Amino acid sequence: MIKVRVQRLREGARLPERQSAGAAGYDIYAAADTLVPARGRALVPSGIAIALPEGYEGQVRPRSGLALRYGLSAHFGTIDSDYRGELQVLLHNDADADYKVQAGDRVAQLVIAPVILADFAEESLDPTERGEGGFGHTGD
Repeated sequence: MIKVRVQRLREGARLPERQSAGAAGYDIYAAADTLVPARGRALVPSGIAIALPEGYEGQVRPRSGLALRYGLSAHFGTIDSDYRGELQVLLHNDADADYKVQAGDRVAQLVIAPVILADFAEESLDPTERGEGGFGHTGD
């Protein structure tokens, strides 16, 4: 287990929490009421900043229950180990009605993962059977 330092930036902000022993993600809570307009998006503050250890990243992911019940999805995001600003969640509302996020609502998940660094070297690439086949190249 790694240590992630957390600083509350707003009164009443909640630290990320897992909801079960087997959960991979830590729920992120809204720190302020925020209106997410129908078919629109809004940035929801969490009221916290985190310090991930070098060699790790935070992945912001949607909560499936919000998407199923209300049409709300968090946009995927990456929190780098050297970022110290407020963690915010970009919510998109696919529904035809506005949605009001209340302070204290769970709005996304945070998954912490190791980062593999790469050394890019420019050179010719080996041919493969797939070649340059991109989106949909194998059919529907």
